[in-house]
Amino acid sequence: VELVESGGGLVQAGGSLRLSCAASGDTLRIYFMGWFRQVPGKEREFVATHGWSEGTTIYADSVKGRFTISRDNTLDTVYLQMNSLKPEDTAVYFCAIGLTGHVESAIAFWGRGTQVTVSS
Repeated sequence: VELVESGGGLVQAGGSLRLSCAASGDTLRIYFMGWFRQVPGKEREFVATHGWSEGTTIYADSVKGRFTISRDNTLDTVYLQMNSLKPEDTAVYFCAIGLTGHVESAIAFWGRGTQVTVSS
């Protein structure tokens, strides 16, 4: 499975961005598809994920109420709508596919990452 991310950029605090991640290849194997993020010098952290067959959505507490993950079934694409962005949301955001679960240890495929920078 290959992942192509887009949509990162620079935004002021309080603004919005939408990330996209398109999957290609053997997408029938996907169980969860979502996003992690990483700040230099820190561990990668879970952001949000979308269950592929059941439509379950799971969010990190730090983004609940501000971020929304959605899926376009026909395009095998997930979107992360990020509203009310804060400087602490600044990170490289990685699209991720889990074949057995959504936690980092279950991730089988990673995108290259897209930078999101929120200025104060």
